[in-house]
Order: sequence, then structure tokens, then C-alpha cells
Amino acid sequence: MSYFDKHVFICCNQRAEGEMCCNNHGASELLGYMKDQIKARGLAGNGQIRVNKAGCLGRCDEGPVMVVYPQETWYTFIDKEDIDEIVEEHMVNGRIVERLKV
Repeated sequence: MSYFDKHVFICCNQRAEGEMCCNNHGASELLGYMKDQIKARGLAGNGQIRVNKAGCLGRCDEGPVMVVYPQETWYTFIDKEDIDEIVEEHMVNGRIVERLKV
């Protein structure tokens, strides 16, 4: 059994100037936003949801990306609205957001 119901890893890797990476697309800012949304809903903590910063997840061409375990669901996202949809649909309602899957 997993310690968390859902464990989210958001790539915040920063590569050299001119190289594609998730952090060039605001991943670090959106990581903070997602953490705030999870906490505001009372969903953070043991047995619930954990959101973590990750180094390179190896999918830079689809970035920014996150992966949600234990469902092994990969998402791309570009703004706070995408994060809101992932939080509401996947984290709260348990439904995969098909339009953001990679």
C-alpha cells in the first residue's frame, strides 16, 4: 500500500540556455500553484496527495510534464487553468484528464 493516495512529480529541470526543458515553460511556478491548490482543499498529507519537484523526467519534448502515481498517468500543462483541471478531475474526482495526457 502506498503512503500517499496520489504522489505527483512535476519536472522542474533547468537546462542550458537554448535547450528545451520544462522549467523554461514555468514549471516551478506551476508546481507552487498546484501545491497551494492541494493544501487549500485540505488534500495534502499522509494518505492523501503529495506534490513534489522532480529533476528531468526524460520527456522534455512534451513539457512541462508531471506524472501521477500510483496511476502512472503523465500530463502536460501550460497554465493555472490546466492545473486546476488536473486537481479537480484527477485528484478530487479520480478521472483522468484525457486532453492533457501524454
